[in-house]
Amino acid sequence: MDMRIARDGTWYHEGTVIQRPELVRLFSTILRRDDDGYVLVTPVEKWGITVEDAPFVAVDVEAEGTGEAQVLSFVTNVGDVAEAGPDHPIRVTRDAETGEPSPYVLVRDRLEALIDRKTFYRLVDLGVAHRHEGEDWFGLWSGGEFFPVQKSEDLPD
Repeated sequence: MDMRIARDGTWYHEGTVIQRPELVRLFSTILRRDDDGYVLVTPVEKWGITVEDAPFVAVDVEAEGTGEAQVLSFVTNVGDVAEAGPDHPIRVTRDAETGEPSPYVLVRDRLEALIDRKTFYRLVDLGVAHRHEGEDWFGLWSGGEFFPVQKSEDLPD
């Protein structure tokens, strides 16, 4: 099937943007990530699709509590909600050339959401310094777990 999810979360079919949010939501509920890639699965068929980065985009976050008791609840562009914690970890990768961060949260079984820029900036405001695996990190607490974002020594002054 000629279907693609762009890095910004826009869904395309045969090169055309899928305009109906309800249809995108429906497709998102049958999306799965197998060892060989992303697929849409119905009871009778399975179609491979292209995903440029992550299939979803986290477009908002709510923070409740503080410190180790903090819980971060993310909302995706398709309406899923994921509370970051042991079952929904946050991870940050860096572009090898530019060092630009790409933050993600696991939404459901092997399907992640790229955390959009405005939401990531809000998360940075919630970040704290913490000793993690023998090193000083800047990161986030959620669901009783610490998620490292950047080594403290690599933070700008």
